Amino acid sequence: MKGLLLLLLGYMLIADVTLAKKRKSPKLLPAASDFDEDERQTETEENMNLLIDPCLTKHCGAGQVCALDQLDEPYCKCIEECPFEEEARRKVCSNHNVTWASDCELYRMRCWCKKEEKQCNDFDLATKESYKHMHIDYFGECREMEECTAGQMADFPRRMRDWLFNIMRDLAERNELTKYYMELEKEAENNLNKRWLNAALWKWCDLDTSNDRAVSRHELFPIKAPLVSMEHCIAPFLNKCDANNDHFIHLNEWIKCMELDENEIEEKCEDIRDYQL
Repeated sequence: MKGLLLLLLGYMLIADVTLAKKRKSPKLLPAASDFDEDERQTETEENMNLLIDPCLTKHCGAGQVCALDQLDEPYCKCIEECPFEEEARRKVCSNHNVTWASDCELYRMRCWCKKEEKQCNDFDLATKESYKHMHIDYFGECREMEECTAGQMADFPRRMRDWLFNIMRDLAERNELTKYYMELEKEAENNLNKRWLNAALWKWCDLDTSNDRAVSRHELFPIKAPLVSMEHCIAPFLNKCDANNDHFIHLNEWIKCMELDENEIEEKCEDIRDYQL
């Protein structure tokens, strides 16, 4: 009888110990590899944040570079140094008929005067104001240009439209136009009334890279600079287009210069703006 009691007591003790172990058992912790994975992910995210350059999304105009202020916020400042250029072909002629050693130096001076920095202080007020709107007229040193006669100027809009259509046609043949511009070119081929209109319209929307319905002097550069040496009427023609002399050629001014239908070109240009290219 005594032995039976001892055996029963032993079973009870074993049960109590087992229950206590269950109550005291800690929850399973993540494996060491899980900790390592989380730490690696955190380090990767931190490194990616360090690699992100705030200047990547900051657009600065010609003659300017992006820099960070004390709060690491991006801003545009004038270029401090321009590369030294020895070759004469690197020189550029400004719209004020002044030769600059490079496009960098021209745009840097424009930036200094726009921001009213000390490098622009030595000039008189008229020069400062003109430098604020300075741009490249053509490549190479400034030279004397042949005068555009009244007769040549009167005929220039027609010649300009013909030239634009030929360029548009060449690009279409090389399949270098977007789908919508290809449709405009095809329409121009089949409808003589649309030939000049569509060509001029295409170039207008092509030049207006800012999509603000106004072509700046800087935006005119791709069409003006290559032609100045061959077409001495191009510069006075484009200057004449800026009727209000605000340094922009607006849509209505472009229409008058190209002698086009104002209502039709307005609608067409809107189509191009809304077209999904």
